[in-house]
Amino acid sequence: MKIFKCIILLALACSTSAVKRHVRDHENYDYYALHLQDDASPQRVASLLGLDYEGPMGELPDHHTFSSPKLKRHQADDILDDVRKRRRKRDYLLPRDLQSIVWSQKQRTKPQMVKRDRLPEMAVRQSLPPSADAPDGTDAEAVAERTSLQQELNIEDPIFGEQWHLFNAIQLGHDLNVTGVWQQGITGEGATAVMVDDGIDMYSDDLKDNYFAKGSYDFNEGVDEPKPRLSDDRHGTRCAGEIAAVKNGVCGVGVAYNARIGGLRILSKIITDEDEAVAMNYAFQDNQIYSCSWGPPDDGRSMDAPGILIRKAMVNAVQKGRQGKGNIFVFAAGNGHAQGDNCNFDGYTNSIYSVTIGGIDRKGLHGYYSEHCSAQLAVTYSSGSGDYIHTTDVGVNKCYAGHGGTSAAAPLAAGVFALALSARPELTWRDLQNVIVQTAVQVNEDDGSWDKTFAGRPFSHTFGYGKLDAYAFVEKAKTIDLLKPQAWYKSPWMHVNHFIPQGAEGLLSSFTVTKDHLSKANFQRVEQITVTMNVEHNRRGDLSVELRSPSQMVSHLSVTRRLDEAPTGYVDWTFMSVAHWGESGIGEWSVVVKDTEVNDFNGTFTDWRLTLWGECINADEQGLLPMPAESDDEDHDIISASPTTVSITPGEPQPTGIANPTDHQDRPVNAKPTATGPSASPTPASITAGASASSTPLPDVPPAEDSGKEHFLPHYFPTFGVSKRTQIWIYGSLAIIVLFCIGLGTYFLIQRRRRRRSEREDYEFEELLDEEDVDGAAGGKRSKRRAGELYNAFASESEDEDGALLSDEDESEEKAGYRDEGESVNDEKRGRPPSQPQ
Repeated sequence: MKIFKCIILLALACSTSAVKRHVRDHENYDYYALHLQDDASPQRVASLLGLDYEGPMGELPDHHTFSSPKLKRHQADDILDDVRKRRRKRDYLLPRDLQSIVWSQKQRTKPQMVKRDRLPEMAVRQSLPPSADAPDGTDAEAVAERTSLQQELNIEDPIFGEQWHLFNAIQLGHDLNVTGVWQQGITGEGATAVMVDDGIDMYSDDLKDNYFAKGSYDFNEGVDEPKPRLSDDRHGTRCAGEIAAVKNGVCGVGVAYNARIGGLRILSKIITDEDEAVAMNYAFQDNQIYSCSWGPPDDGRSMDAPGILIRKAMVNAVQKGRQGKGNIFVFAAGNGHAQGDNCNFDGYTNSIYSVTIGGIDRKGLHGYYSEHCSAQLAVTYSSGSGDYIHTTDVGVNKCYAGHGGTSAAAPLAAGVFALALSARPELTWRDLQNVIVQTAVQVNEDDGSWDKTFAGRPFSHTFGYGKLDAYAFVEKAKTIDLLKPQAWYKSPWMHVNHFIPQGAEGLLSSFTVTKDHLSKANFQRVEQITVTMNVEHNRRGDLSVELRSPSQMVSHLSVTRRLDEAPTGYVDWTFMSVAHWGESGIGEWSVVVKDTEVNDFNGTFTDWRLTLWGECINADEQGLLPMPAESDDEDHDIISASPTTVSITPGEPQPTGIANPTDHQDRPVNAKPTATGPSASPTPASITAGASASSTPLPDVPPAEDSGKEHFLPHYFPTFGVSKRTQIWIYGSLAIIVLFCIGLGTYFLIQRRRRRRSEREDYEFEELLDEEDVDGAAGGKRSKRRAGELYNAFASESEDEDGALLSDEDESEEKAGYRDEGESVNDEKRGRPPSQPQ
């Protein structure tokens, strides 16, 4: 009976948790994300905080969600603030359950992400009826080949002839080159892609046979089916059709037309980081590829990155998803190129865990909308040159002929990855990126954007490593040697703290990575490079940043943006580059910061840090990267570089400092320590930092002390080599100390004067002796005594042991407090033994 009752209770609990799996009412409730120690009781923590326990936070280990009705200030806010302060102070005098709170964050709703099919100059075309007529300019032989292919593969879908991205019969060779993969029987079976979007129409005849319900969920409504509910909920369905539209005589076919396709609906209502983080890990053992055709606004002025919960979810996905092989995140590069935007200002496309995909049109030309950046791995096809991507639309049997932007490019890449995983499921997330580097095809070779990497591969900030070729990609994926686990090396923080000259010249700071550094970090070769930096500036859009590798390959980490007027500069922003794939990492790495516009806006290059990401040397010794923290460097030792005044002169760059483990441990901006990954900290002798201008002469660059950025007080006051913010703290502290000392001295002076005044008052009633009194005193008689003196019958004519009269000095000593001896003398006169001294 007891067993039966337990089963019933367990079933009810499971049913309740299923109903409450992820239902959020952000209008009426506040939500809290907490990371607890693994042995903590979330229910007890909820009780102490006065919150309701919602449940575990998806697949993130030891992370939990709590809620409360909306209040102006909840008691949990005060308690969690106090816990954070005590943890910083190493004060653990808290209830045990509160001590178990490792990290907490009250959730705030975030701006809705922008779907990247919105083009500023595109006239959106409505769904067009299928047409059997071939467009003008088609190649007759190509048309015959396509017809033969359709017969061989039994493709009867009516708009297949319009899906030029799959088989282009006009611009020959400008397609995904996927049909040869299909002819091998590789069509995506066994692979799963999921659209993180505004839902997908699982009842569409073009999708329903491939719909994967287990991997799908509606986070906006808190229900299982992520179907379109708003008039604008069409984006996800169109993208899903590109990946896995079924070969069944309806509309067209997907790149991997036998793959499973799911939907995670997050774009149709406001959400929090907690919602998004759970979505990014949803069913991550079954969902292999997460296709994300959205991001922050592509307006040339936004600069936004995923919050810590989302970063944790992505790290969790690449480390534990797909049974440890890692999930693949595909992101659209963005449509802001016409506005001067760059995908390195988007923290999603700028992540080492993302495959960033740009767009080219049916002629292989760069889409005017597709953003450039050093984080872009490849391009695929999308709108332009008078045509668009033809795909599925919302409805039982509806097609769409106007899909475009990088929104349409990213799902095509996801489809190619599904084919590769279908052919070789053991590929890891990094292996797929490595295959892109080795197989992408160069396009527009003569446009001037291409460079040769250290590994001999062409790379362009416009096209990445080139366009994806499905056939070459799958063939390489079948045989490529799998990469060993990921390793990393983090440099010290390099403190520059110098005014940035305006115009074409820049400020250069260098760091040398040695073989010993990488050996201690178990690091073999580079895959991605990240640079985290702080730059203070009055107008962020004037800045540009270059990274120069030991092989002299240049990554344009940041570019000027004419519309970006933010007065914030870069605050702990991480730029990423894939242009150095295959380098050893050993040698001098340099960052060049430029203030490109000569105007009233200026700035200071504060500091920077280099991180190498790549393959390890010894797989048996390599551990997993720790989960991101509020500061990614908080668990490591501090090694700061000593800044010195930079001499900006023509000629070769001049060094400005040597990294020192003790100098300037209080970083001027968002103080954080530094580390070298799993290796020991490098010795000061092996680290060099430099800051200088490039070799071209500079026109009348004002010295640092006159820039208004380094000195808080007039120039004759020392700066201590720190920023103005830190100088304010230093001089403010000194001022407080000086004022305290002055106040203390004044207090003691007043007290001393009061004591002297009191002594004078004690003696002001003493009668001065006239001449007669003096003569009388000479005869041994004193007729007067001092006021305030206690009467002593024997004091006026006391004699010592020899019978001599006591002198005035002896008398005054007795009056001053030496009463023990005086009492002893008096006691002897009375015939008593002297009293013992106390």
